[in-house]
Amino acid sequence: MTEPHDADEFAVVDRELLDAVWSLNEAVPWSFDFAHDEPTWAAGLDALLGLPDATHDDLRARLIELIRPLIAITRSAPAGKVFEHEQRCTTATGNERLLRSRARLVGDTRTGRLLGITTDVTQAREDRRAMSDLAARYRIFVEHSPDAIWVHQDQKAVYANPATVRMLAADSSAQIVGRPIADLVAGHSLPGVQARLAALTTPGTTTMPAEVEMRRFDGSTIPVDSVAVRINWAGRPAFQIIQRDVTAHQSAEVVLHHQAALVQHVSDAIIATTRDGMVTSWNRAAAAIYGLSAEQAIGQHIGAVVGAPLDPAALLDAGGITEARHLRSDGSALAIRVSAAEMPSGFVLVCADETASRRAEQNYATVVNALDEGVIVTDAKGLVLSANPAAAHILGIAQAEVVGSSLGDYPLFDETGAPIPLDARPSMQTHRTGAPQNARVIGTRRGDGRSVWLAVTSRSLTPDSDAPDSDAPHPIVLSFTDITESRAIRERLEREATHDPLTGLANRTLVLRHLDSALRSAHPVGVLFIDLDEFKVINDSLGHAVGDEVLRVVGERLQQLVGEGEVVGRLGGDEFVVIARAEDDRRKLRLLAEELRRNLADPINVEGRKLRVDASIGIVLAPSGDPRTAADALRDADVAMYHAKTLGRGRTAFFDVRLRERMQRHLLLQQDLREAAQKDQLWMAYQPIIDLGTGRTVAVEGLLRWTHPLYGTVSPAEFIPLAEESDVIHGIGAHMLRMASRELAAYRARRQLDLRLKVNLSARQLEDPYLHNDVHEALTEAGLPASAVCLEVTESALMHDPTAAAQVLSNLRRLGVRLAIDDFGTGYSSLAQLQRLPLDTLKIDRSFITGVDENPDAEAIVSSIIAMAHAVKLTVVAEGVETAGQLDLLRRLGCDQAQGFYIGRPTPADQLP
Repeated sequence: MTEPHDADEFAVVDRELLDAVWSLNEAVPWSFDFAHDEPTWAAGLDALLGLPDATHDDLRARLIELIRPLIAITRSAPAGKVFEHEQRCTTATGNERLLRSRARLVGDTRTGRLLGITTDVTQAREDRRAMSDLAARYRIFVEHSPDAIWVHQDQKAVYANPATVRMLAADSSAQIVGRPIADLVAGHSLPGVQARLAALTTPGTTTMPAEVEMRRFDGSTIPVDSVAVRINWAGRPAFQIIQRDVTAHQSAEVVLHHQAALVQHVSDAIIATTRDGMVTSWNRAAAAIYGLSAEQAIGQHIGAVVGAPLDPAALLDAGGITEARHLRSDGSALAIRVSAAEMPSGFVLVCADETASRRAEQNYATVVNALDEGVIVTDAKGLVLSANPAAAHILGIAQAEVVGSSLGDYPLFDETGAPIPLDARPSMQTHRTGAPQNARVIGTRRGDGRSVWLAVTSRSLTPDSDAPDSDAPHPIVLSFTDITESRAIRERLEREATHDPLTGLANRTLVLRHLDSALRSAHPVGVLFIDLDEFKVINDSLGHAVGDEVLRVVGERLQQLVGEGEVVGRLGGDEFVVIARAEDDRRKLRLLAEELRRNLADPINVEGRKLRVDASIGIVLAPSGDPRTAADALRDADVAMYHAKTLGRGRTAFFDVRLRERMQRHLLLQQDLREAAQKDQLWMAYQPIIDLGTGRTVAVEGLLRWTHPLYGTVSPAEFIPLAEESDVIHGIGAHMLRMASRELAAYRARRQLDLRLKVNLSARQLEDPYLHNDVHEALTEAGLPASAVCLEVTESALMHDPTAAAQVLSNLRRLGVRLAIDDFGTGYSSLAQLQRLPLDTLKIDRSFITGVDENPDAEAIVSSIIAMAHAVKLTVVAEGVETAGQLDLLRRLGCDQAQGFYIGRPTPADQLP
């Protein structure tokens, strides 16, 4: 106390200690004496009341006013009770303070005192109010927090905010409160949770954030980011858990990682800059394009690293996209398409390297401009966007005039010369449908009026659309080549390939083409196969130039006689063909053939000579629906012509099935004859020849026989001509000589007979340069003396070329063999010719022997032949003796030898008598 009169009341108290305690508590003690109605107080009342300059009386008055309610209460209350009262007061500065006074009565209200203490509780009241407000706000925060906040105590949940209810898919917080945390935390996460909680030993300590998997009430789990705080709950330790769903965060991280990977692996440079253009991000593509690593580029100005001025803000203002020339770190130029976008921290630039594509475009343009092929590009409306120089040159129009024109402006016509409608043009079909048109041949007129032929290809510039018509109308590219010259060459080559160069008539190829078309028509067709008779004589005697002129005139005459639509062709050599319209009328075709022959028979004047030719004609009448091919019909006409030739010169023959069968047999025999010797189908028959003076057999004539596996025995009269036609005669002749020599040598040795062998030689064998060797080898192999062999040659073969025949016979004679002239009387030999030939024997043809014993004229002829032969010292043999009368007459006429069926038929060697 500061007043002197208060010493008695506080004498027993250590004043200094009390003052120190009260000052620490910012409190002022006071007392009120009921007996005197006088208050006393300690120092500091002025400061408590906020009246630093107040007088003693002012302080007394203000204290009495402050404690008056307590004095009034105490007068009516029992002694010893503590009373409390709060009252506001205004300080000297005008501020309000809240003062709390507490007091207790000592004694009674007449003689006792009221002891009290007054404290400034203004700040405490405000602190309590603030604390209350904070608690309310915290509760609101917790209730509305998007994070799950829950409290567990003794391993059980005691509180859960609405976010926790939503996170755990619960119906309400009541479903969570009371649950063990083992029900709420996934099993694999629970040990980690327990370990982290065990480390929290004092209130306020927290765990580091950790990922925990929680169990939801719908059976699923959810990953959360979890933090635990040690708190007091209802006066006891507990743990407050704050959790945040990281599902979206994880998804976002995946997306971010994916985006980052894309940024790093895209082919375009992606560059981030600050607002002042400093590089903050530089992907791999940027490093590859510009030749700078991220470490070299980041922190540099964008213009420095791309080698060109680049202002992202200005680029955005100009539209955000541009094309520029940048430089690599090595100084090489780059063609770059730059796109800019704004982001909060600056800009992002996408730089696409189009250097290769631009170079390819330039190369493409260079190549297209260098092509000889015209190339035109049009838009979807058919207007020409570009044309290369070749297109302008082919069309005969300036390149500038082509660009901007419409394809419909150019006249087009097809191969017949008819105009092509606009919708049928290749460009319009592709323009409308997108379908390509390949190598269409069309005609057009150049700017100078000249017509040209073009091979045109049209293709869509949008070929990858799902359906051809989906992007119609289509822009297109037309490419075309001038084929005017090549077309003319092709037409010329086509004519040369299908026409005979000498006569200008259709050749075999074109004849077959026309004949095939005629056979497939609904009308009968006549095919006349024409072969000139004896044309070889003209060619050989007068030369090929004369022969060619004859063929040319023949072609002209045939062409003049046929009607419109009928075809005349030359197959080669002197063979011609006429394809005529027919009406199933053989008579009309025969009349046409005769007219052709008569016309050909008119004299042909060549080099001052009048030449006449005749023809053999084979005819095929093919009715409507004939199943034969053109080659078959032509073959059948050839067969008929061959048959006409066998009938004699200047003949006409129709084809029939039997004729085909004969020709098929002829062909088959000719083919099989080539292998007949190897297959042992050929064998020798021997016909005895007797001496008319002694009646003994002095010789046998070896006659070749053929046993065919299909046709049986084939007559020599049929197969020998076949052999001569195909040159098989040389091989067969040599085979016959070896066989006959071997068999006769064995027969002579077995019978001890001096029997001679007579063997026929054909005219073709006389032309064989190896004939001399064949005869020598046959005799040597068989061991047969040459003098035992007589080779017989027909008179007609000898007279064909007597000089050459004499040379061949002389060479054979030197071998020691004998020689005979066969079938004498059928040719034109004379005594003088017989004298020049080295002959030993003359055989009278059987035509003179038949009926010789009944016909005096025949007898006179035979007698003359015998006399003539004997005059030149030739042995005479008569062929074809079939009666005793003929044999007796020949003896009387002096004939030397004879053979025939009367004497003996041809028989194998082992059956000779």
